Amino acid sequence: MAPGIPRVIGEVDGIEITETDLEASNGTRATIMSWGAVVRDLVVRTATGEMRRVVLGLNSLDDYIAHSPHFGAIPGRYANRIAHGRFVLDGEIHQLPLNDGGKHSLHGGGQGFGKRPWTMTGYTANSVDLTLLSPAGDHGYPGTMTTVVRYKLTDSGALYLEMSATTNAPTIVNLCQHSYFNLGAGPDVLGHSLQVDADLYTVVDAELIPNGEIRAVQGTPFDRRAFSTIRRPDPANPEQPFRTDHNFVLHRRVTGPAHADPNLTMHRAASLIAPQGDLTLEVWTDAPGLQVYDGHKVNVPVPGLDGVIYGAFAGICLETQNFPDAPNHAHFPSAVLRPGVGYLHRVEYRFG
Repeated sequence: MAPGIPRVIGEVDGIEITETDLEASNGTRATIMSWGAVVRDLVVRTATGEMRRVVLGLNSLDDYIAHSPHFGAIPGRYANRIAHGRFVLDGEIHQLPLNDGGKHSLHGGGQGFGKRPWTMTGYTANSVDLTLLSPAGDHGYPGTMTTVVRYKLTDSGALYLEMSATTNAPTIVNLCQHSYFNLGAGPDVLGHSLQVDADLYTVVDAELIPNGEIRAVQGTPFDRRAFSTIRRPDPANPEQPFRTDHNFVLHRRVTGPAHADPNLTMHRAASLIAPQGDLTLEVWTDAPGLQVYDGHKVNVPVPGLDGVIYGAFAGICLETQNFPDAPNHAHFPSAVLRPGVGYLHRVEYRFG
């Protein structure tokens, strides 16, 4: 089927789920699903001219519903964690589902935006818009919120993404893109080199809930200011790789235009290099934080694309977003969305 033409791949509760292929002039290809606004596939050109898949993906809608750990999805309303699933907004307490160990809310609360149907509302050969209406009280969130996500492949082969939202009553929002990247040909990303443009990170407890402290990365295993392999020893257990699922505070010093809009200024968040050095990824955004999750908990019981079995460290997530649990920490960037003031979060994945 020609790029940009949606096709039906199944249905959920009587709602058709569609999928479309995008293609850039340089040969980069992406497949986008209306289920979870998922990037199901992304294939880019390496330095040698080879076309290589760079994200983890599954083979069917049923597999996504049953087994996906948010592969390529848009979590929401609030991506990441909210302590005890509770926040106060304008003096009113709101309670969310406790889907994270029965103690906290994660990625919106069990059946959040990344695990429900969206509607494809516009498409071209290299872009697609998806819309989701979340009614007031959805998973405990106040206000009716309308979310629009636009994916676009630029002429240079970058994947550009806009996440926007409006509400009719005060609410909170934090959207992110949750692709798991693997730029190499191996079963894990431990040999990749990673650099993060952050001098600080938010400290968390044993349940990955921020305690409010913002600490310097210097002298810690979180110091990724210079390129180093993802594989590094755990100080508490040197025979095991250090595990990362933490938010970095982006310093936003390296700035430049987005390929999709030369008038739009974004900042670099992170860079990733394949083990063989023939492919790189730069993540650019306007968000204040970057959640780096190295995929150490991945354990998918069904084959992924090309029949690959995804195990621990199979892919790394570089999730530009607000800070985890920001609604419960006054000194974190505000996550409040009010009527008449739109939410907008932009990110661009640049391959070279």
